[in-house]
Amino acid sequence: MGQGGEPRRVQAYDGELGAAVARAQDGDEAAFAAAYRMVQPGLLGYLRGLVGDDAEDVASDAWLEIARDLGRFKGDGAGFRGWTATIARHRALDHLRRQRVRPRSAGVLEQDVLDLPGPHSTHDQALESISTRRALELVRALPRDQAEAVLLRVVVGLDGPSVARVLGKRPGAVRTAAYRGLKRLARQLGGSGATDEGVTDDGPRTLGEST
Repeated sequence: MGQGGEPRRVQAYDGELGAAVARAQDGDEAAFAAAYRMVQPGLLGYLRGLVGDDAEDVASDAWLEIARDLGRFKGDGAGFRGWTATIARHRALDHLRRQRVRPRSAGVLEQDVLDLPGPHSTHDQALESISTRRALELVRALPRDQAEAVLLRVVVGLDGPSVARVLGKRPGAVRTAAYRGLKRLARQLGGSGATDEGVTDDGPRTLGEST
């Protein structure tokens, strides 16, 4: 998704986040709380796309692991967001395996979770023009690879290489998945008369279904 960038607010936080993480690694509990406040909204939005109403519980499990392993982390603020997203994704997939059910319907994301920067492409403009509920419904209807790529890029605010690391895929594959996902969303939102069949080639899926 070369045309779009990370949300500006997330980018602005990265320097502050990196500093907070460094202090937290030295035992500063207030700094850890600050890092939590900066990361949690996007992380929770991503988890809602994966596990629906169980996102809060999965996020709690993820943060326990993040706190336990914080000393092992090496990197900056952007790297920390990617690291926490990887941990959260593993906990979400573990949860889905245990439940052996498809994700339930997600609730409404806070407006600031999907707050995008100024227009970089028609796809970003399309996402920016709709409500968070509608956006999440459309994203969840995409094939799993496209949906996760879009969520990690738009909700968590990761760049392409970071998304690739979280998903364990090549950057080119992630870039293609995100581009196709946003293109399908733009086509739906553009009044082109696309139906559910236009969202996916094989009919709508949820993030809990394999591709």
